[in-house]
Amino acid sequence: MNFVSRCTAAVAATVVIGTATPAVAAPPSPSPKVAIPDGLYGAADPTYDGVWRQSLSLLAQNEVGVDPADKAVAWLAGQQCANGAFPAFRADAGKPCAAKLAVDTNSTAVAVQALSTITSTYDSQVGKAVAWLKSVQNKDGGWGYSPGGASDANSTSLVIGALAQAGVTVPNLRKDGKSPVDALAKLALPCGGKDGGAFAYQPGKKGALTANADATAAAVLGAYGDTLTGNRQDDTDAPMSCAKAADDGLDTEAGDNGAVWLARTLAKDGYLKSVLPGAADQPDYGNTADAVVALATAGRNDQAAASLHWLEGHAAKWAEQGGPAAYAQLILAASVVRGGDARHFGGRDLVTLLNATGPTPKAINKLPPTATPSHSPKASDDNDGSLPVGWTVGGGLLLGALIGFALMFRGRKRQS
Repeated sequence: MNFVSRCTAAVAATVVIGTATPAVAAPPSPSPKVAIPDGLYGAADPTYDGVWRQSLSLLAQNEVGVDPADKAVAWLAGQQCANGAFPAFRADAGKPCAAKLAVDTNSTAVAVQALSTITSTYDSQVGKAVAWLKSVQNKDGGWGYSPGGASDANSTSLVIGALAQAGVTVPNLRKDGKSPVDALAKLALPCGGKDGGAFAYQPGKKGALTANADATAAAVLGAYGDTLTGNRQDDTDAPMSCAKAADDGLDTEAGDNGAVWLARTLAKDGYLKSVLPGAADQPDYGNTADAVVALATAGRNDQAAASLHWLEGHAAKWAEQGGPAAYAQLILAASVVRGGDARHFGGRDLVTLLNATGPTPKAINKLPPTATPSHSPKASDDNDGSLPVGWTVGGGLLLGALIGFALMFRGRKRQS
């Protein structure tokens, strides 16, 4: 989910810890209302995106061989509340989280992705965050932005990536018999109809599903169990059309189908467009970058490379205005596409530009353009399918769950 989309879901969130009030939002103020903390990336007001942009920045730096400053990682870990959840931002990490402080699944999941990817120093904090995410899983198996809010494709996919990276066997994680895979499957538009293979953000009135490019890019990664960094595949046999899911409750084709729809949607112009009521359609740079990551992860590298090339020629001003999160999205897109070099991106060094928005890194190891660090998930924990009392685990069919896990995570050799 890109920065604008997240702000639309997050700003002025009224959720307090443990409640289920949905969030409402407006774009953040361009001038900071709070002092910019030492260790944080970016100079804009962090009230609505501090944890998000910090996590993306750390993930992007890791992909290009940058070892971030300790205080940058410590700032992120220090945003966590005692119950394990993360808010979008809290100004004084030295005080306990106030009861009225809004926490959300997106901030928590992206922080888990970052912390569990780049260091083992904060494993205990990651464990607490994972426990909190499990505790707010919805009855349909998914997650909404706000704890207790209706499940959506973006939030569910972010949490899937976080849990998988932290070592949880996601298909085993069930609430009232439903897994995260089930929640995503309910948001996929069926093959054969208009926009078959795409994902909706949430069902509309009377349960109608409307294709959403942002949700589809997120759900492709979620279906494969990947984080926001993606994981490039070399598949030459990537399906070219939407395929009906096997009737096994796993819907393993969902990621492939979403990628087919994304590739088809991008084929005409090379980029996605924002659709805002009352406004002319504009290029959506952030969602295009996210789609590049999703397509490369699905093995659809020709379209991923073509859209990355378009971003190289058009996204510079957007990134400059967007700051660290925007630079990070472009770095992740460049890093996952073979030949994509974030240090020579349309004549700009995105790595240097991102580094300049935060504390000086400990080390900068210049990787070859086609090389990326390994970010394999940790080994699964012994009880990763277990839930607190009153929650259920998939019928005791361990073998079926393990097969589902293997299928969900592509059945292909993951590249490092």
